[in-house]
Amino acid sequence: MLKLKAFINNPYQENTYVVYDDNSDCAIIDPGMYTASEQNVVVNFIKDNKLKPVLLLNTHCHIDHVLGNKFVFDQYGLKPQFNKGELGVLESIPGYAPQMGFRYELSPMPDTFLPETGSINIGKSQLELIFAPGHSPAHLCFYARDENFLVGGDVLFKGSIGRSDLPGGDFKQLLNNIQQKLFVLPDECTVYPGHGPETTIGYEKLHNPFFT
Repeated sequence: MLKLKAFINNPYQENTYVVYDDNSDCAIIDPGMYTASEQNVVVNFIKDNKLKPVLLLNTHCHIDHVLGNKFVFDQYGLKPQFNKGELGVLESIPGYAPQMGFRYELSPMPDTFLPETGSINIGKSQLELIFAPGHSPAHLCFYARDENFLVGGDVLFKGSIGRSDLPGGDFKQLLNNIQQKLFVLPDECTVYPGHGPETTIGYEKLHNPFFT
């Protein structure tokens, strides 16, 4: 059975997640750790719970979601995995990070790219891949079907949706993907977004102003 722990990191208040199985294998998803203190909080949680990091996953590759990629690689030897359509987004970061005032340590490049559909294993448990571009060109969400929760990145927020005005974004595509791929999940499904508090699919179907 998968469990999840959230950490709020960097000036964008980005949600980093550690998802872990009963056998102590864990995935670090969207590591936004920027300061040493933010890094220490995540490392200490992993150490205190005797977890073994086996995967580094990015829902997408905007700077606030990959600031900790290099740190995780240095700490645990893990290279990021994401859909290949996000590669250009990752490669563009060094060109704009200094203008935003960020000290960006180059992320390692993946050895493995994630497909648009399928699943990945964490111990004896699975995360299903849901391809939902619109905020970014090849955004993935990770769905734990047995536990009924979604690590949604910047697709769907409580009472809002991801912005679509960045390169590779598409407002209509984003809305369609939310309706066709996320709103078909159970109403009780908990959504853990890239920013802000958790929500549920049912709540957003009823109350999200972009769909009501």
